[in-house]
Amino acid sequence: MLKTKLNVLTLRKEPLPTVIFHEPEAIELCTTTPLMKTRSHTGCKVTYLGKVSTTGIQFLSGCTEKPVIELWKKHTLAREDIYPSNALLEIRPFQVWLHHLDLKGEATVHMDTFQVARIAYCTADHNISPNIFAWVYREINDDLSYQMDCHAVECESKLEAKKLAHAMMEAFKKTFHSMKSDGRIHRNSSSEEVSHEFESDDG
Repeated sequence: MLKTKLNVLTLRKEPLPTVIFHEPEAIELCTTTPLMKTRSHTGCKVTYLGKVSTTGIQFLSGCTEKPVIELWKKHTLAREDIYPSNALLEIRPFQVWLHHLDLKGEATVHMDTFQVARIAYCTADHNISPNIFAWVYREINDDLSYQMDCHAVECESKLEAKKLAHAMMEAFKKTFHSMKSDGRIHRNSSSEEVSHEFESDDG
């Protein structure tokens, strides 16, 4: 059975399908069975700790430490011995999807979408726990004003948190190059210069 993963929305009925690209959406195509749209999440199971507003324009190393401590304290107030994964974090080239799961940790109850271009900073380096991955997101309000929110998730291990940081870095680079080729970034800069705000320490 030959399977090909494509970003596809429209197919024409021809021996070899003609692909028209739109918004990225994972669809699995199988040449020996009828075409079926499947939604298989390939993200990382995490425990979503929540979000808290933060201030600042430039975000440097350590800027998420205080917000993460606040979120961690709120989380531990539940006084539960075991914190089951309640979400699935899926990092894609231009978007980050946070699937909130049901009590069984299986089906998606609802999903939050984050535009990679609005993520100002991310890191998996926190003193309170090496398993926490956090990112600062520019949220646009209804009146077109914006606020900076720090979101945090607890991963199953330090390695998983580091993997998310690296995945976010790659997603940012792809988004940056796409915006630059589209003319939406006019300043003379490189992805390396801008992406210094993305911490992905391997230590």
